[in-house]
Amino acid sequence: MGRVAAHTHDDINWSERLSALRRADELDAAATAVAAERLVAELPPRPVVVDAGCGAGGMSKALAAALAARRGGTLILVDAVPELLAAAAEVSAPAAAGLVEIEQHQADAAGGLPFLPPVDLIWAAGMVHHLPDQQAAVTAFAKALKPGGVLALGEGGLDIRCLPYDLGIGEPGLEGRLNTAREAWFLDLRTTMPGAVRMPYGWGGALAEAGLTGVGSFSYLLDHPAPLSELARDYVLERLDWFVKVCGDRIAEADQAAVRALLDPAAPEYAGNRADLFVLGARTVHHGRSR
Repeated sequence: MGRVAAHTHDDINWSERLSALRRADELDAAATAVAAERLVAELPPRPVVVDAGCGAGGMSKALAAALAARRGGTLILVDAVPELLAAAAEVSAPAAAGLVEIEQHQADAAGGLPFLPPVDLIWAAGMVHHLPDQQAAVTAFAKALKPGGVLALGEGGLDIRCLPYDLGIGEPGLEGRLNTAREAWFLDLRTTMPGAVRMPYGWGGALAEAGLTGVGSFSYLLDHPAPLSELARDYVLERLDWFVKVCGDRIAEADQAAVRALLDPAAPEYAGNRADLFVLGARTVHHGRSR
């Protein structure tokens, strides 16, 4: 995959992933709204909240709405990719309802947020594991908090599942093998990333190592049962296409052929015509509080 103009440590062209990120955000909207409400519920009046690595803005929108419901505050969007930053600002502005001030900063978050004043909440979802030194990033984020401020990491959970075990094409268990290939791809991504440092413990341990207290976690479910909406069906098709593109020869030829048939609208096996696709997974939020 090509390198983007904006610096990202994983060498993924995130601007090309924008439409897929938007689709995933729309699919997750109900669940992220609940998570955002939970995270801001105990913050002081008119808090300052950061969405670090805001992506296409799904959680930015949810945080803006949650802050507006509490009569306002400041939401700071941070991303290294300008196209993503603009997308997040676009979707979060209406949710702010004129009550939440929205700021944008194009920046590499690997070194923390030294360009900001101390803040009440930092949300970082699915981005710290793409940084070379994950613990250093968590520690830097923790230093950007006000006393009593919260750092919340959306990391881990359960892999999303979308396909029946036996699709009637190729060998049964295709999705499990695709997920294994993705794990191998990600291991290669991290081991070849310049400056990569292993973090041989979990995210709660990383928060504690950063000096935060009251470390805990909660998870929320992503559950879209069959038969799927057009949005969710398109999400599944894009996900299959992405697996093949990024995993390459880590996927056996027979499985690649099966995926190509599932993605071909002219093929009788086309997954877009199936009524038994679903989307089921879980996301985990790890959180800790500054002293």
